Amino acid sequence: MTTAPRVLTWHVHGSYLYYLAHARAEFYLPVKPGRPEGYGGRTSGFPWPPNVHEVPADEVRNLEFDCVLYQSRRNYEIDQHELLSSEQRQLPRIYLEHDPPRGEPTGTRHPVDDPNVLLVHVTAFNALMWDSGRTPVAVIEHGVCDPGLCYRGDLERGIAVVNNMRQRGRRLGADVFEQVRGQVPIDLVGIGSREVGGLGEIPHEALPAFLGSYRFFFNPIRYTSLGLSVCEAMMASLPIVGLATTEMVTVVRNGESGYLDTRIPRLLETMRELLEDPAEARRLGQGARREALERFNIPRFARDWEDVFAQATGKRGPALATAAGGVR
Repeated sequence: MTTAPRVLTWHVHGSYLYYLAHARAEFYLPVKPGRPEGYGGRTSGFPWPPNVHEVPADEVRNLEFDCVLYQSRRNYEIDQHELLSSEQRQLPRIYLEHDPPRGEPTGTRHPVDDPNVLLVHVTAFNALMWDSGRTPVAVIEHGVCDPGLCYRGDLERGIAVVNNMRQRGRRLGADVFEQVRGQVPIDLVGIGSREVGGLGEIPHEALPAFLGSYRFFFNPIRYTSLGLSVCEAMMASLPIVGLATTEMVTVVRNGESGYLDTRIPRLLETMRELLEDPAEARRLGQGARREALERFNIPRFARDWEDVFAQATGKRGPALATAAGGVR
C-alpha cells in the first residue's frame, strides 16, 4: 500500500474541508495567531479526524509535502508566496474552485492560467461557465456523510440554510427568501441568519436531525455553486424546493425528489401543497435521499480525490475518471 500523500491546504470552507478529510491523505492546515480568515485550522463544530493537522504558518516552509491544494485566489496569489519556500512552490499543485465566476458569467477567465496546475471544479456547471484557458480541468462532485433516515416532517414549515444572507444579497436570494417568508411559514438557519430574523447557526453534527423536523427544504439561491446544505438535506430525506438555476437543475427532478422553477408563484404553490400533504412530502424526500445516496456518497467523493492526489503526485497516469467527466 502506498503512503498517504501529505497535502498542504487552507481552511476556506469548513464543511467541505471536513468531507475532504474522508479521503486517504494527510492534510496540513496553516494557522496564525488569532485564527484569521483562511488560518482557522481545526475549528470547533466538526469532529475532525486524525489525518487533519494544524501547523504554525511560519513553520510551513520547514515541512515536507507531496502537493499543495489551493482553495482561494488569495491562497494562490498571496499566501503561497508568504508561506512556501521556492522548492515548495514547485510541488504538484491543485486549485480547488468552489464557485462559478462572479463577473461576466460566460467570458470570465479563471485566475489560474498554468498547464502544470490541475483545476478542480465542484460542479460541471462551474467548469462550463469558467474560461479555464490552458489549465487542465477536472470535476469532483460533492460528497456528504449519510446521517441515516432523519426525516420526520412533523413541523408544518419549510427550512432554508444560507450563510450571511444579508451581506450576499440577491446572489444568494435574500429578496426571494423575503418574498417567500411573507406567504408561507419558513425558517432560516446559518451564519448571520439572526440578522435577518433567522434562528442562528446550527452545529454541523446537529444539522441533519434539526432539518428532519421540517416538511421541506427551500433553496432560494440564484447564482452560486451547489450548496452542500442541499446535498445534506437530500441525504436526510427532505424534499427540495428551489430555483431552477445553476447545477440545481441536474440534481432535483420535479415530481421525484422535489420541485424547481424560476417562477416564484409556482414554488409557493408547491410549498403549500407539501405543507398540506405530508405523505407527498415524504415520498419526494425518499426520492431525494435515493439520489443523494447514489450521487453524493462519501466513498465516491473520497475515491475521486484520492485519484486526483495520485495523478498530481505522479503515482497514477494522466487519465482521471471522475463522476462528472474527468480531466480535459
